[in-house]
Amino acid sequence: MKKAFKIIGITLLIIVALLIAIPFAFQGQIKDIVKQFINDNLNAQVEFSDVSLSLIKSFPQAHVNVNNLVITNFEPFNNETFATVKDVSFTMNITEIFKTTKEAPIVVNSITVDEALLTLKTDKFGNNNYDITKEDTNKNTSTETETSSFSFSIEDYQIKNSALTYIDDVSKTLIHVTELNHEGHGTFSTEISELDTSSEANVSFTLDSTNYLSSNPIKLNALIALDLKNNKYSFKENKGYINDLPIEFQGYVQQLDNGQDINISFENPGSDFKNFLAVIPKVYSKNIENVKTTGHFKIKGLIKGLSTDETIPNLDISLTSNNASFQYPDLPKGVKNIAINTEIKNTTGQVNDTYIDIKTLNFKIDDDVFKSSATIKNITKNILINAHIDGVLNLGNITKAYPIELDHTLTGILKAKLNTTFDMNAIETNTYTRIKNNGSASISNFVFSSQDIVNPIHISQADIEFNPTAVSLNNFKAKTGQSDLNATGTINNLLGFLLSDNTLKGNFNVTSNLFKVSDFMTEDETAPTENKTTSDTESLKIPAFLDCTINANAKTVVYDNINLKNVTGKLTIKDQQATLQDMKSSIFNGGLSISGDISTKETTPTFNLNLGAHNFDISESFKGLELLQNLAPIAKLLQGKLNTNINLSGKLNKEFLPDLSSISGDALAELLATRINANQSQLITKLDGALNFIDFNKLNLKDLKTKLAFANGKVSVKPFDLKYQDISISISGSHGFDQTIDYNAVFNVPAKYLGSDINRLIGKINDNQVNNITIPVTANIGGNFTNPSVKTDLSSGISNLTKQLVEIEKQKLLNQGKDKVKNLIGDVIGSNKTKTDSAKQQQNNTIKNVLGGIIENNKTTDTTKTKTKDAVKNALSNLLRKKEKDTVN
Repeated sequence: MKKAFKIIGITLLIIVALLIAIPFAFQGQIKDIVKQFINDNLNAQVEFSDVSLSLIKSFPQAHVNVNNLVITNFEPFNNETFATVKDVSFTMNITEIFKTTKEAPIVVNSITVDEALLTLKTDKFGNNNYDITKEDTNKNTSTETETSSFSFSIEDYQIKNSALTYIDDVSKTLIHVTELNHEGHGTFSTEISELDTSSEANVSFTLDSTNYLSSNPIKLNALIALDLKNNKYSFKENKGYINDLPIEFQGYVQQLDNGQDINISFENPGSDFKNFLAVIPKVYSKNIENVKTTGHFKIKGLIKGLSTDETIPNLDISLTSNNASFQYPDLPKGVKNIAINTEIKNTTGQVNDTYIDIKTLNFKIDDDVFKSSATIKNITKNILINAHIDGVLNLGNITKAYPIELDHTLTGILKAKLNTTFDMNAIETNTYTRIKNNGSASISNFVFSSQDIVNPIHISQADIEFNPTAVSLNNFKAKTGQSDLNATGTINNLLGFLLSDNTLKGNFNVTSNLFKVSDFMTEDETAPTENKTTSDTESLKIPAFLDCTINANAKTVVYDNINLKNVTGKLTIKDQQATLQDMKSSIFNGGLSISGDISTKETTPTFNLNLGAHNFDISESFKGLELLQNLAPIAKLLQGKLNTNINLSGKLNKEFLPDLSSISGDALAELLATRINANQSQLITKLDGALNFIDFNKLNLKDLKTKLAFANGKVSVKPFDLKYQDISISISGSHGFDQTIDYNAVFNVPAKYLGSDINRLIGKINDNQVNNITIPVTANIGGNFTNPSVKTDLSSGISNLTKQLVEIEKQKLLNQGKDKVKNLIGDVIGSNKTKTDSAKQQQNNTIKNVLGGIIENNKTTDTTKTKTKDAVKNALSNLLRKKEKDTVN
């Protein structure tokens, strides 16, 4: 016995070893068979990473697994991915793997598809990307089986964790099926059989931009009778679910040469109104198990007819409910008197003749009754809508009666009585003649709050009147924070804005007693991250959907620390650009005018503005306006009035303030009756120390005009002239928005202001030409406004002036000496030759005394005095010797 067990064990071990080893021997053959099957049957590019064979995984059957399958289309969908599959598994009898491709085809018993992503597409020309099977050119069945590598005798199949997308550009249909799990059990090889199926998925369905299902869970457990000879599939025992609404099906689908013959009826088996709540997606309806309901709800439908390329089956689907109600157990209010009567019909088989008739949709919350009805036709081409609304709705009761989660709290009373008829093409193209509105709507005590705004907006009253051409805003009163708004105007395409992607067009007149800009701003950038409404990389944007003109009139507008009085002007908003026209205001005891535009169309907002100021109080305006502080920082020291006109363009930062490094433009400034507060500036203090001949407190700036140009973060000042008493001053240079300074001031200073030594020289010379001498003194101003540096050439100027005065005095003395010598010599030469020796000697002494006096009175340097004396003595000695010689002769 022990030996027998040993033999059995060795035999089993050999069998297991064979089961493990055989797949390696046949794996190449299986891969070739798979490739041949693909090439024989598919007109597409197919790739897969590997094919594996196992005799153990599905023992006693063989298990073939294809990994990472990718199918890519040829023209007209060239290089588009048709399908990707993580794994495709086949099972078959072990004997099948020993067949060669020349023998009978391999018979497959089951298929499992895992994580498949499939895209079915029909383009606008009617081409289908799923027409990838090769046409059968051989009608002989026996030959067909000989040329095919596989034959399917499936008993089980399964699709797991997969998704499908269907896109039809012709009918404008879009279907998304996600989380698809489906399995079937049966035998397809017999002519009459049954298939037991189980399916579940989330389905989204959109037709011509209208979304009818949005990730709605669908379930279906169906026993389907298969008549493979006639291609007819009949529903026997089945039950499906749309969300939590059970639906039972009866009927069949038969495949024909030109389409499908469909005859299916369905209805919900019960009639409890809770079934209606079950239709609503759970994300909105929440848990409905404990909801109290009264009344009934019934959905019933018939789909019957041919589905072809040109037609659809006739439709007759109804949803009805009468005198129903519901109330959630944890909510204080319920919804009563619910009446629903809706039909979806098609009687012609033409898809565009399908229409929806909402005959009644009424409900009541507390004492507020809301009634409505509508018809929707022409749904696949140009949707035509005719709707009627008549009712009152307390917005605050919505969340008290229904478990809807709103991003912000709503309160207020909405009243509406409106009839409207329009087609979507008219909405999209703003063809107002085809939009018929008649009625009115109002809202009172409406409060809107959101994280995107600082203060809730309280609309005390808003009255809207609808007419065929426009919507009139007859009354609008609102308040937020400390700001109040009153408005009237017209809205040209309210429906186009609400129902399509159109812009909101209108013209409005807005008045306000107090408008604080901070009441409308988002939270401060320093707030915690979770409270921020924009990311660090985002900038504020002008809404792209606005196309309107606003005529504004506000008594007071507060921006930061600036109070604007009597603000009037026109604001035009279009294409993410706001244009200011003739905006005027009173500020800083003067007048301000603004025109220009701000655009947020690009990633970085830009602006282009013209600012005019008239009779501004300089000290107040330069304290209040950061822009003026950067353009002319020195002006904050001035007292008086200012006229200026500034042209600016540049970029805006995330806070919607000018990016100073990007600004370019120019300005023209005029100072009126202005004086300077010299003791309030380091710059003036240092200038005063370097130039003690000027009292800056007495500097007259009246009627000063200058031009400024700014670019690349710098302000360049064109040369301008000032006058201080009899000193003329010329100033030019530039400063940066970073407060750096680079200026030159040239002072043309009369010589009399340059010290006592200079004044004594001038007094001795006593000449009008000397009294009018001026020298240029240049002050180089650098550093920055808080720590300036001042360098002058005053010392070198005084030194040069001193030399100039000495030279003038020397020349004057020499000229005086020459004149006296000439006179003296003339007297000597012209005297009586009969003079006695004593008289001649007396005359010579007189000449020497005169010249000596001249020389002694010369106050120049000792070297100059000596040279002058020697020169004069030599000249006189020569003259005297000549005189004596002439006398002797």
